Amino acid sequence: MVLFLLLGLQTSGYANQSSARILILGDSLSAAHNIPVDQGWAQLFSTNIRASFPQTSVVNASISGETTYGGLQRLPGLLAEHQTTHLIIELGGNDGLRGLGFEQSTENLRQMVQLAESQSITVLLIGVRMPPNFGAAYNNRFQQIFESTAAEFEIHYLARFLDGIAASDPALMQADGIHPTAIAQPLLAQKVETKMIQIFNH
Repeated sequence: MVLFLLLGLQTSGYANQSSARILILGDSLSAAHNIPVDQGWAQLFSTNIRASFPQTSVVNASISGETTYGGLQRLPGLLAEHQTTHLIIELGGNDGLRGLGFEQSTENLRQMVQLAESQSITVLLIGVRMPPNFGAAYNNRFQQIFESTAAEFEIHYLARFLDGIAASDPALMQADGIHPTAIAQPLLAQKVETKMIQIFNH
């Protein structure tokens, strides 16, 4: 009887995980900038995660040039439209590149997380960094946007998304030094897939 109950709980948990509805809210890093969409990490992640959890759906609502403010404005409608259970936020890079206020970017992320959590949506925040030419001081302060938000809400966090890619191998980055090439996309997809499976099994 106990074994039956345990098996039932495991089956129920798997069913809940496998029917997850994942929304990706990002910028050009997630919108397959300058490469075919089907080679972008978001599409590769969708294919990979659904291989393990067939009933999972993934919607990529990323837009090149998107800021935290733009994401915040779009988020309520997207959550309602797609009945989201898991939200992946990959935003902030354009805020940093445009020199927008750290405090406002942080507040925008906070409001996105609060909105998701008010609807019992699990959040994964992806942290990014600025190119080295912005300087260590600016980059460290920029990094705090993600660190502080993740710590405040104790949400799932994938820090430094481009670690092991940017400044690692020239073949992994496009000429602008900001966007990964198609070769790098499977590596990014694997990072997110690994994190999402951890979330499912949490």
